[in-house]
Amino acid sequence: MGKRDNRVAYINPIAAARARGPANNAGPTIQDYLGRPRPTWEELKEQLEKKKKGSRALADFEDKMNVKWRKELAKNREKLLGGSDKDKEKDKKTTDKDKKTTDKEKEEKKEKKEKKKKEKKKPSRHSSSSSSSSSSDSPSSSSSESEDADEKKSVKKKRKRKKSLARRASDSSEEESDAEVKKKKKRIKEEGDKDKEDRSRKRKRKAERTYKDSSSESSADSEGEEVAEAKKKKRSSEEKEKITDRSKKKRKKKHKKHSRKKKKKAASQSDPELD
Repeated sequence: MGKRDNRVAYINPIAAARARGPANNAGPTIQDYLGRPRPTWEELKEQLEKKKKGSRALADFEDKMNVKWRKELAKNREKLLGGSDKDKEKDKKTTDKDKKTTDKEKEEKKEKKEKKKKEKKKPSRHSSSSSSSSSSDSPSSSSSESEDADEKKSVKKKRKRKKSLARRASDSSEEESDAEVKKKKKRIKEEGDKDKEDRSRKRKRKAERTYKDSSSESSADSEGEEVAEAKKKKRSSEEKEKITDRSKKKRKKKHKKHSRKKKKKAASQSDPELD
């Protein structure tokens, strides 16, 4: 079983394009674009002048629109001016009406005042007329009028007394309420002052406690640091002593081994001499 031949023939694309020849394009070429017909300078000037002048139809349309707008503006101005004149006339009418009403009100007030004055003057006149007509009239009519006058006077006196009592009561109640308000204000001020003093005392106590605690903590910290330093020194000294002891022990062991070796050498040397 042999391998399949998967090789494909390679074709150079540039060489293939050259072999095909020039492409047949249906559209215009660059040479056609460069060689296009162009207008002369005189023709171009004529076109520019036409553009500047514009079309006659458009100019006529603009003129018509301007005329229409002018007519509409004139109408609107007339309306506005006429409306302003009408508003002025209305304002004049309203002012005239207000003046008339105020004059009428003043006249009515004057009439009412005059009527009240006349009504006040009437009882005195009645009393004088009753005294003059007492001789002609019967004693019953004079007695009834006098009784009516006495009743009116008594009613007026009672009303005055009630009003005076009510005023006194209101004045006394107002004085009492003012005194109570003042007392309450004094109590509130005293309570507020006491609260302020208590708060200031508490703050001072807290500050003193915090200062004491901080001083005690600082002293305790300093003492703890000193103790820790002393412990460190002790540990370092103990470690140094241990190290020195170990080094001494090692030296002693080495010295013992060396002495043993010397003795062995000496013994070995002495044995052949004896032989």
